[in-house]
Amino acid sequence: MPTNLLDLVEAHKYQELFLKHLRWSKPDLKPLSIDVDGQTYIATNVSSYKGLRVWACPELPNSATQTVIDRAVTKQSVDRIVIFHDDAKQVWRWPSRTSKGGATTTRLTSHTHLAGRENPKLIDRLQLITLEPGESLGATEIIERVKHAFDVETERETKRASKLMAAMYDALEKAGTPEHDISVTLARILFLMFGDDTEMWNTDLFQDFILEQTSPDGSNLSERLNDLFRFLNTKPNRDNGLQHFRGFRYVNGGIFEERLELPSLAGTNLRRAILDACTAKWGQISPAIFGSMFQAVRDAKTRREFGEHYTSEKDILKTLEPLFLDELRDEFQRSIGHREERSRLSKLRERLGKIRFLDPACGCGNFIIIAYREMRILEISILERLRIKDAERVSHLAANQLEFGLDGELDAEGLSRTTLLDPLVRLENYFGIELDEWPAKIAETAMFLTDRQCDLQMLERLGYAPERLPISSQSTIHTNTCDGSQNGNALLLDWREVFPIGPENIIAGNPPFIGHKERTKQQGLELRAVWGGRGIGHLDYVTGWYKKAIDYFGDAPGRWAFVSTNSVTQGESASLLFPPVFDAGWRIKFGHRTFAWQSEAPNAAVVHCIIIGFDRDSTTPQRLFAYDNPKAEPRELPARSITPYLTVGKPLVVKGRRRMLSPFLDPIKAGSTPIDWENLVVTEDDFDVVSADPVAVKYLRHYFGGDELINRIPRWCLWLVGANQSDLDGSDILRQRIAAVRERRLASNRSETKKLAGKPHLFGEIRQPDWDYLGIPQSFAESRLYATAARLPKEVIASIKLFTMADPDGFHFGIVSSSMFITWQKTVGGRIKSDPSVSSSLVWNTLPLLPVSLGQRRAIIDAGSAVIAARALMPGRTLAQHYDPSRMSSDLLEAHRLLDAEVDRAFGAGKTCQSEIERQQVLFEAYEQLISGERTSSE
Repeated sequence: MPTNLLDLVEAHKYQELFLKHLRWSKPDLKPLSIDVDGQTYIATNVSSYKGLRVWACPELPNSATQTVIDRAVTKQSVDRIVIFHDDAKQVWRWPSRTSKGGATTTRLTSHTHLAGRENPKLIDRLQLITLEPGESLGATEIIERVKHAFDVETERETKRASKLMAAMYDALEKAGTPEHDISVTLARILFLMFGDDTEMWNTDLFQDFILEQTSPDGSNLSERLNDLFRFLNTKPNRDNGLQHFRGFRYVNGGIFEERLELPSLAGTNLRRAILDACTAKWGQISPAIFGSMFQAVRDAKTRREFGEHYTSEKDILKTLEPLFLDELRDEFQRSIGHREERSRLSKLRERLGKIRFLDPACGCGNFIIIAYREMRILEISILERLRIKDAERVSHLAANQLEFGLDGELDAEGLSRTTLLDPLVRLENYFGIELDEWPAKIAETAMFLTDRQCDLQMLERLGYAPERLPISSQSTIHTNTCDGSQNGNALLLDWREVFPIGPENIIAGNPPFIGHKERTKQQGLELRAVWGGRGIGHLDYVTGWYKKAIDYFGDAPGRWAFVSTNSVTQGESASLLFPPVFDAGWRIKFGHRTFAWQSEAPNAAVVHCIIIGFDRDSTTPQRLFAYDNPKAEPRELPARSITPYLTVGKPLVVKGRRRMLSPFLDPIKAGSTPIDWENLVVTEDDFDVVSADPVAVKYLRHYFGGDELINRIPRWCLWLVGANQSDLDGSDILRQRIAAVRERRLASNRSETKKLAGKPHLFGEIRQPDWDYLGIPQSFAESRLYATAARLPKEVIASIKLFTMADPDGFHFGIVSSSMFITWQKTVGGRIKSDPSVSSSLVWNTLPLLPVSLGQRRAIIDAGSAVIAARALMPGRTLAQHYDPSRMSSDLLEAHRLLDAEVDRAFGAGKTCQSEIERQQVLFEAYEQLISGERTSSE
């Protein structure tokens, strides 16, 4: 970062700063002239990038005037940084996206710089929004960077609010309040504090109520809260004698409908906790973060039971924008300036009102909150634009009357017809299903609060907003309740009963992250039932939501998307999940490849996720987003079509097979299995005793699985194939160990194992090569750039954890050691935890090696030999050390680079591939070619 950045800031050379040093783009809008109270201010667009613009105003008016100027800028540039300055001071303003429901709110965060002072914070923020040479970001990405750099006040307020909510939860729990009552009470308190901050009634009315109407020791707190809750659910003509409720309004809508009787709260510190919480700026906090607040106050055991993972707003938008929001926003932009602008915008608004949205695993409602908020913001923008068109029309009519002397009243009602309409985007079109009642209650409340924030923005931008109290419209959250109903188990519900089918229905969400090993017996039964009783193999629990979505839509149009663990696009899971999806007529509309899931919650677990969205509209482009590493920002790839593995290519599903797909590859087989209860296997602790026996030592062999090969771990076995009976009888060690094997095999419940008791000195399954062989580990670390294979002498016994093949000339070593092989493995193969796991049927037998000429074969053999030679230059290293990405020698890296060049050509690449994505595309094209060839030959 150049050292003169602060000099440029102080010299007000903002255009030079952003264009030359931050590498943003040139300005694209003309300066704005803004009149405020008789004084004219000029705002100049000094730079832009993907719709986000920087404006400079060479004045430093008071904050109220800054807000008016910012509002005028908003009409030209929703996403913006506005810099106000004079010679002594400058204020950088950025609209907090979580304030009043969206990016266009005028509740601004700010950073102040005083001339002549060091300002490392400002420099740090500029560094965050600096583009690297050649770097290209999407609109969402650059907005997120600026938000991360400048939107710090809201983040700080959100963290504080989470702690305050946890304190209230603790106090209610300490008083012995049932969990159901805690969830309802906290939802109501949130509502009341939000009302204090958003002009539902007089500011701080609820805070004053707690201060003035409850005793300092909290002795009457529960009584006062119980009475207030009942009052808020009582229709007008209430007892006016209750002066301490004056100013509160009838709410209705279910929030205060249930009658609670809170226990005594004296001595619980709840009063103090409520008063502390009332000082937070609840109007500035997006209700979308209520989920993370909830996670902060629930224990870890509960989180594991329900598989809760609260998705960040950023990741929610990764789902909703390519699924439907981008399409609607693009239509809005295309309509502006069109000769039929008013008609097109009116039709778009009508469409917004017809869209209905379901999150079938809604938690605290993050997805429906963000979806609703973004739709309301778009409708407000449409209404704002329609008002401008009506004003232009009225102005035109007035001009004509003046010019031609026409009599009669002006048709000024066009303005009121547009602006005084209730929103078509309504809460009742947004649905959720949630297993746990507590987050469901938060979701219901948060949706109303989001509605209120959007109304405030509507009031600010259009001058009016609908009256919401008493509540007559709200979202519908289906959940389990304290009476034992199961309305919140999405896998047991008929979604059409809770979310009637319609032409503009959308389903999206973040179902539980529960792998096949973690799911309970009951969850397994639910998953099997959803899939029609068929075998579910290693399917993740989330795939139940995929099948429910398929069943819900049937033949109807629609679109749907889920955040999922990346296991659904790997190995057996992909081969089980996607054929039913494609058979039902769905295509992958968009996909986000593996990225690190982000949660707003503190101490959130790190989970690697993907996002997949589906539709049936072949006329719209498909979109694929990739990440250079799981924590990087997404970049969009050109994609004509997308595979189930989230690669560019046709939607082919790779299924395991018994025979080799490529005739140019030999089969592999797993090593031997002892079935010995550690009696034929010799550990390092037992080695000295066994090797001291003159008979047993003759049959002692090195015994390698993947770990032993990769890490050079000492391990042996007693390999008694061909041993004579006198040796078996003449050694106490052999006799004792063989007897133990016989006894354990006879005690087995498996008939096959009992039969093996007849030859207790032999491994139960023998697949040892009679020749020197290539050993391929069954699994290896995710971080490996290459598979860690090696040649072994026939005297080394291969375990079940090691695949073997003859490979006398080293050709297969070259293939296995290439980037092509590990790319195929990581793309279509399964995993053990996160480590790639080789499968003979799914990975090796499907490897799509095209016909190889003798010259190509020779080149691959020679390049593989060079890899072995490079390893030999550092003989003291294990394979793990050789292939530690941070320690690979330059000689070994160069040898692999040359090997990759030869292998890439053998798979059909015209040149050496430069990335995993390129190799995936080559591999799937080769796979399709070989599969098509098989079909043709069989017809």
